[in-house]
Amino acid sequence: MPNFSPLTLCISATSFAISQFLFHVGSYCLSTRFTRGFTKLSEKQKIEWNSRTVSTFHALVVGCFCLYILVYDDAIKTDPVWGDPFLVKLNVAITSGYLISDLLLIISYWKAIGDKYFVTHHVAALYAYYYVLGEGILPYFGNFRLLAEFSTPFVNQRWFFEVLGYPKHSLPNMVNGVLMTIVFFIVRIAVIPTYYRRVFSTFGTEAFHRLGFGAQCAWIISSISLDIMNVMWMMKITKGCYKVLYHSDGLLTKTQKNGKAE
Repeated sequence: MPNFSPLTLCISATSFAISQFLFHVGSYCLSTRFTRGFTKLSEKQKIEWNSRTVSTFHALVVGCFCLYILVYDDAIKTDPVWGDPFLVKLNVAITSGYLISDLLLIISYWKAIGDKYFVTHHVAALYAYYYVLGEGILPYFGNFRLLAEFSTPFVNQRWFFEVLGYPKHSLPNMVNGVLMTIVFFIVRIAVIPTYYRRVFSTFGTEAFHRLGFGAQCAWIISSISLDIMNVMWMMKITKGCYKVLYHSDGLLTKTQKNGKAE
């Protein structure tokens, strides 16, 4: 039976409430004060703007906490399946509250921000985090997944530049695009071998068998699903970055067949 501690439930509820507050109140107040272009956006764009603002805030908080745990929490490094999950639970509880809030917003404003891939991503993540919070298992792997949040601020910033009318070939946009591609690759793609090497190292062990079939399936299926989506997103981001850098009018000189610049 799942055992959700009052503390983790309280943190999830607080995370949910803060996410809702930031979406409905905080983002609007900050954006109107510091970004003149915000008031010129359409209602649909403002909804997505507020959603991405919350997403960026969550990513920065959870990403930094995740990195701290990976570096300093010896318990989960020693036993990645059954190690003391206290700090991980706190971080996952924050993420779970945010994910539930974001799912509610996606459903409520489907015409503006509805996306079946994000729904699939959120559901898969919540399904996996249920076992971390309710059963206290797989703390290392649950926390490791949160490294991916470091790419989120760059993805959101790209969208902010776009709706504010920044040219694709402007320096801020190009710098952010390159950083987004690099960071996305590092935290979502390059770490895949490390993640699955650690996963495979647990196969056949007593700790793995103690998980039970349900937890094993939740862990493996959600991991593969998330990585398939990450690879798909990486391909789209790479294509977009390539087009901006190498197919931009006037940005790079065209070359003739003999290799000389025109």
